[in-house]
Amino acid sequence: MGGSRPTLPWQSLKAKIANDPYYRFHTLEEIKLAAALGIQIDVNMAAVDDWLRLPGLSIHQARSLTQLVESGVQFYSLEDLAAALGLPVTRLQPVAPILRFCYYETDSLDRIERLDPNIATIETLQRLPGVGPVLARAIVRHRTSHGRYRSLVDMQQRLNLPGQTTAKLMHYLKF
Repeated sequence: MGGSRPTLPWQSLKAKIANDPYYRFHTLEEIKLAAALGIQIDVNMAAVDDWLRLPGLSIHQARSLTQLVESGVQFYSLEDLAAALGLPVTRLQPVAPILRFCYYETDSLDRIERLDPNIATIETLQRLPGVGPVLARAIVRHRTSHGRYRSLVDMQQRLNLPGQTTAKLMHYLKF
């Protein structure tokens, strides 16, 4: 009798939420479950995909928040976030359990300025960890001859980058 135990719906949902960093929450129950699992979104480091995990947040709002942070705006509270979105704080309170408000000094190492490899110069690219003159020239040359990079994966495949190099670069690039 070697059958496996049936999985209860909440167990598979718990596994999805715990294991899929891009899982989009649909209900407040899922938000509560995510909070119980220790999942948090650092509002001052969140990418568009992180924001899109929140129920009811549009792609436009996610991009807007990301652009504000990239331009130097920091969110210190739920009220700041609500003001940036033009929403009442009460609309954001249900998702508050997974939002994390951290302060980063402007010159902090935790606060990384991301480069767009589609417009960066060879000199700028060489400032990135793991990018020497040969790779910087290859990035620009390939971009010029084959068009814009669509994503980190696209760039990795087109340049045949090793996983270790891609892992170093992913924190410094935006597409």
